[in-house]
Amino acid sequence: MDQALLRSLTPSVLAVLVRRGADFAAAEDAVQDALVEAVRVWPADPPRDPKGWLITVAWRRFLDTVRADAARRRREDVVDAEPTPGPTSAVDDTLALYFLCAHPSLTPSSAVALTLRAVGGLTTRQIAHAYLVPEATMAQRISRAKHTVASVRFDEPGDVTTVLRVLYLVFNEGYTGDVDLAAEAIRLTRQLAAAIDHPEVAGLLALMLLHHARRASRTAPDGSLVPLAEQDRSRWDTTAIAEGIGILQAALARDRLGEFQAQAAIAALHADAPTAEETDWVQIVEWYDELARLTDSPVVRLNRAVAVGAADGARAGLAALAGLDDSLPRYLAVAAYLHERDGDPTTAARLYAEAAHKAANLAERDHLTRQAARLNDHRRR
Repeated sequence: MDQALLRSLTPSVLAVLVRRGADFAAAEDAVQDALVEAVRVWPADPPRDPKGWLITVAWRRFLDTVRADAARRRREDVVDAEPTPGPTSAVDDTLALYFLCAHPSLTPSSAVALTLRAVGGLTTRQIAHAYLVPEATMAQRISRAKHTVASVRFDEPGDVTTVLRVLYLVFNEGYTGDVDLAAEAIRLTRQLAAAIDHPEVAGLLALMLLHHARRASRTAPDGSLVPLAEQDRSRWDTTAIAEGIGILQAALARDRLGEFQAQAAIAALHADAPTAEETDWVQIVEWYDELARLTDSPVVRLNRAVAVGAADGARAGLAALAGLDDSLPRYLAVAAYLHERDGDPTTAARLYAEAAHKAANLAERDHLTRQAARLNDHRRR
């Protein structure tokens, strides 16, 4: 069973059902039922037109639900609209579905959460981690979003800002290595950039390309994480870097600065440095100041503390860190790094160990555990 094929077809199938009049929650349930049926049937009897098969089965499941629910009798007129057999369109509906899920009846945060769960393929846990909230809180948010859109028609798409936020979070989850969604997020952002002229769309595409250009060097052959300063820069994709910087420069020239352009500018400064020692940390701190002004994000301020530590010394970095909540993801890892640079390996080792215990994924946990072990071994010598 080709799980990747099923995942790639899911957004298009969901979009077809929504356009034919299914409410979002019922359409999602019907598509999930069709996927389960595909897993059961396809190994022995694979269809010639997988997308058409899924649409037909999902639509019939939706109609079964409509017929069984007396409160939805008013929707019986959709029965005659069942798609006819035959090859289906090869049109990619994924980006259109992102806009449909960003419905005006939802708050931006709820629209993002719903889209990430229903279309992006992320788990509730992954979405909660991205939003810095407990998993139970995010589950309730997604449930309320489904309930809100259950009675509305998806004929008024959401705004670009919400869709960009979704694409950004999908890319970030793919970039962590927990699931591989980064390339898909880049593909969709390219489609969006080709369709509309928007500096923040360009900024997001540039940011993705600049980060993705370093992907081959981010892990060692054994799967362990390689910090940015230790990465083999000869393995960076210079074509993607050049493209990302070109896109960013064109966007910045329009003088409509947004958070994605600012993040891309930081990534460009890292990508442009021949060695880690030659990184322009002073300019990176200035861009973090701009980004903090635009977003007022504690995560941005956490990353700024690292940049301040590199530009002005570890003691200055620790001072920048002092006003932040120590429950932030990666706070302990940043504190450990700055304490080590400040000549306090005992505190650094303890903080690395604590950070490993709270790490979001196995690769990050193993990296932090090795950092703690390295410092402890050095102390015992």
